[in-house]
Amino acid sequence: MKTTLPSSSKQKTEVEWVKTPYPNLIRYKPSGNYFGRVRVNGKLIRRSLETHVLTVAKLKLSDFLQDHRRLAVNKGQSVNGEVIVEMFKKEIEDDHNNKPRTKLYKQEVLTALKKSWPELYSTDIAKISQKDCNEWAARYGKDYSPTRYNGALGIVRRIFEIAIEHGYRADNPAKFVDRRRVRPKELHLPSQAQFQEMATHIETSGAGQSKDCANLFRFLAFSGLRIDEARHVLWSDVDFEKGLLHVRFTITKNGKDRWIPLNSSLRQLLEKIRAKRADEPLDKTVMQVFKCQKSIDRAAKLAGVKRITHHDLRHLFATRCIEAGVDIPTVSRWLGHQDGGALCMKTYGHLRDQHSMDMAQKVVFTEMAANVVPLPLAVSSQGGAVTTADGAGKTAIAQAKAKYAYPWWASTNALEAFWGQLNEPVQIVPLDKFHAIAKEAMNREVFPSELADRQSLKEEFSVRISKATLVELSGKIQAKEADRSLKAS
Repeated sequence: MKTTLPSSSKQKTEVEWVKTPYPNLIRYKPSGNYFGRVRVNGKLIRRSLETHVLTVAKLKLSDFLQDHRRLAVNKGQSVNGEVIVEMFKKEIEDDHNNKPRTKLYKQEVLTALKKSWPELYSTDIAKISQKDCNEWAARYGKDYSPTRYNGALGIVRRIFEIAIEHGYRADNPAKFVDRRRVRPKELHLPSQAQFQEMATHIETSGAGQSKDCANLFRFLAFSGLRIDEARHVLWSDVDFEKGLLHVRFTITKNGKDRWIPLNSSLRQLLEKIRAKRADEPLDKTVMQVFKCQKSIDRAAKLAGVKRITHHDLRHLFATRCIEAGVDIPTVSRWLGHQDGGALCMKTYGHLRDQHSMDMAQKVVFTEMAANVVPLPLAVSSQGGAVTTADGAGKTAIAQAKAKYAYPWWASTNALEAFWGQLNEPVQIVPLDKFHAIAKEAMNREVFPSELADRQSLKEEFSVRISKATLVELSGKIQAKEADRSLKAS
């Protein structure tokens, strides 16, 4: 921490100070540290340069002198911090790049700042020290999250910068106050089946606007929009012909336009809503409710998943895109990020790494004879891996499929395809797809070695899902003939 010592200090005698060949640079003998010394408006000021190395001290001395010369020009004029805060407020209002929500956020921080540090407003801005800043930071950090703390610290630093720019002080005492590390939020997102179950719970809750809430829930997940953006989307923003959703610069966080391609789920949702409200003018909002957090909380509880927020549905969108193989820079553009994918990489890098590992399994360097056709793996009734006989592989799969009235192997519902394959001795679902749906259905990482022990997977899966879901799956996926091996255990 830098210290400034006035000439009136009686704790150290002049004998303890050693001159150097350089003007304004002295050394304190007891510690060996170098200090800058300058007289400002008749007042002698010493400040530690926090080094005992002469060459380093010479470099730091120039910054020290520059700061105090600026103060000397001011002739010692003083103002309370409240005057500088008012200058900052005017700066907020005059900056056209600040969106209404940004302005509101900064006003909220200033309100909290005044409660936690009233002395900032009532004290001469030039007399506030780094110690004062550190003491405020310690108090503020106990009551607010690291993100909020860092935002407040940025505002405090800017207030002192304004004071420097107007000559009311020479340095920024908040410059060396440490920011706090923000830990990435641990995402607990629902699987595809759990998401569908939650949407059904919201839609059938019986509330007055349950269907509208379900529409918003799906819209956020299928588009990746922020809740503030979703609220303001108009029918004129939806281009069904070109297959694009226009997110106007007036509603985006960064004030820039972006276009999101209509994926199949998003298109179907919007077409369904439009069909029911075909006569609405284009300047009407697509969504008819603008928040549904209580409905989401209730649905999560009924589905047995952890609570998620409106913003988590944006994470869900990004996760599904990356898992589907969309590259991170593209997902980043769809989300409206301007960093080329850096934030996406930081937040969803683990998904990219897993995708990379999955893709690596497809790389083969050993050559196969042209007449050799690899056959799919099957599972014996004892749970061990076996291989279908040569020439009989396709026939075995065809015969296995013929036993079922419902083609679960082609279902997009991971629970159905996973449960169906667990109860079928012949490997109908390709192993790479089976591995993928196993992770989604189990809602955890599933290692390839686990796929051979189907009985253990069945037992764990039966515990993870509700009894009602298990009964529904078992009733839906049955062989035409009574075959005990196909029935739920």
